[in-house]
Amino acid sequence: MTIKEVAQLAGVSAAAVSRYMNGGPISGAKSERIRAVIERTGYRPNQAAQSMRTGTSGQIGVIIPRVNSGSASEILDGVMERLQENHYMMILGLTEGSHEAEMQYLEIMQTNKVAGIILMGTGMTPALRDSIAGAACPVIVTGQKFSGVSCVFHDDYHAVKDLTKRALSRGRTELAYIGVSEDDVAVGAERRRGAEDAVREAGLAPEDCVWKITGFSFRNGEETMREIIQEHPSVNGVICATDTLALGAMKALRDAGKRIPDDVVIAGVGDNWADQVSVPPLTSVHLYYRQCGVTAANILLNRMETEAKGSPVTQTRLECTVMERGTL
Repeated sequence: MTIKEVAQLAGVSAAAVSRYMNGGPISGAKSERIRAVIERTGYRPNQAAQSMRTGTSGQIGVIIPRVNSGSASEILDGVMERLQENHYMMILGLTEGSHEAEMQYLEIMQTNKVAGIILMGTGMTPALRDSIAGAACPVIVTGQKFSGVSCVFHDDYHAVKDLTKRALSRGRTELAYIGVSEDDVAVGAERRRGAEDAVREAGLAPEDCVWKITGFSFRNGEETMREIIQEHPSVNGVICATDTLALGAMKALRDAGKRIPDDVVIAGVGDNWADQVSVPPLTSVHLYYRQCGVTAANILLNRMETEAKGSPVTQTRLECTVMERGTL
């Protein structure tokens, strides 16, 4: 089968079939006729011919820092939904948080002529900024707000500020904050800034609270909480930068004989599925990760359509929702 034969069977032009295959604008009636012919004949476009004609491979590169992450998997679900609807294949690159690996994947994916790249960012470096600016294809960043770059990001600042204000309003003034490295601007710096501002607005001094920086794992949360219990046994409220850290901290609190929320209130960010089955269920902030993936893919697809005309930088901030449960 050729694209011309598909067009003849569907009673449309070859250009209409091409638009359908590449996610371009086409009427519902034509789209349905083309879809029916493709399903009946099993037609598949010649990938090599497409690559020679368009200069791209019909693939989208997605670069993520870690694969064992609920937020990453939800973002990927959103991206995949839109790419499949528009007949693109996703190529995945895993960096394990390495900036060097980010740069390598950006270069390799462009060498292999991907049509666009979605990067789940952690931190901006001068080299990364130069690489994005000089990229041969559109690059969209998720999870971070970088100036001059098209991004889809969460309201990390208010997510933690709202949690901290709720803890303070319940009289929990001996607070501890468990966060991650500020190299990750959103999860590290912005979430901590939200907690600090909530403390200041309550008339307290940030230095009167306990601030701990650790890794991202359950074990990191558990071990850090044990340190806090040993060094600051009077702590009666804990705010964590992520749900994984909070769940680890809850284990340490239970092991130490602390009652949640009677002795210590605790909350995290991410609204992980495990929050609802923890004992008690963990109060958390819902971030719209899947919507982040859908929005990033939509922006990328639009950029790919209009790149020749020039596209403005698009920055989209997604809202957040506190999910009150039994720990705060």
